[in-house]
Amino acid sequence: MIKVENVKKAFGHTTVLDGVDLTIAPGEVVSILGSSGSGKSTLIRCINGLEKLNSGRIMVDEFDVGKPRELAEARKRSGTVFQLFNLYPHMTVLGNITLAPIEVLKKPRAEAEATARALLKSVGLGSRADAYPAQLSGGQRQRVGICRALAMQPRYLLLDEVTSALDPEMTAEVLAILAKLAQDGTTMLFVTHEVEFARQISDRIVFLDNGRLLVDLPTKEFFAAEGGMARPRVAQFLSKMRKE
Repeated sequence: MIKVENVKKAFGHTTVLDGVDLTIAPGEVVSILGSSGSGKSTLIRCINGLEKLNSGRIMVDEFDVGKPRELAEARKRSGTVFQLFNLYPHMTVLGNITLAPIEVLKKPRAEAEATARALLKSVGLGSRADAYPAQLSGGQRQRVGICRALAMQPRYLLLDEVTSALDPEMTAEVLAILAKLAQDGTTMLFVTHEVEFARQISDRIVFLDNGRLLVDLPTKEFFAAEGGMARPRVAQFLSKMRKE
């Protein structure tokens, strides 16, 4: 499992994460909600080792993300999909997906390409393996990003606002893929502003506010009047999101 223990992170004098504790068990889908600047994306970046902690500890299975010798092993177990795709523009779709399995996992090229093509077919992009990122729509590029993460066969999938740069139609494409992954039992930590989608696919909802984990509840309880909605800050946030 992923265990976040009393994690604190600051940028200069600004505290971004303030004593966060969180556990994600295999097979769970956990969505993280919160306003802009609440620490959601920073938490994802800390889990995959892109940001160093000021204090606390993050374990991915038995590997400590804060220890350089263990970070590489932790990263093999979690795949990350970012909001801005981060595909290599000079490489084809197939090249983007197979790069890490070949270079990091040392998989034979033929095996890596067969896996990549199967993943592309599963997300409706079987015919675009030889295309370049610039030839794809935003929704297609994000689906490639998901395939690239899954090609590493991670135990955990970390998703950081993966629909925030997409229009509504493209957003629907990507959310459909994520819903299928959730249904298939993929373990996901999902930072999102798509509140209703989070309600549909999540086992639990986590709410961050000013770097603190304010609520961590099963989805049904989070949206119940006597549960998460009983917290004024949560009720205020959800009310605003519904108006938008």
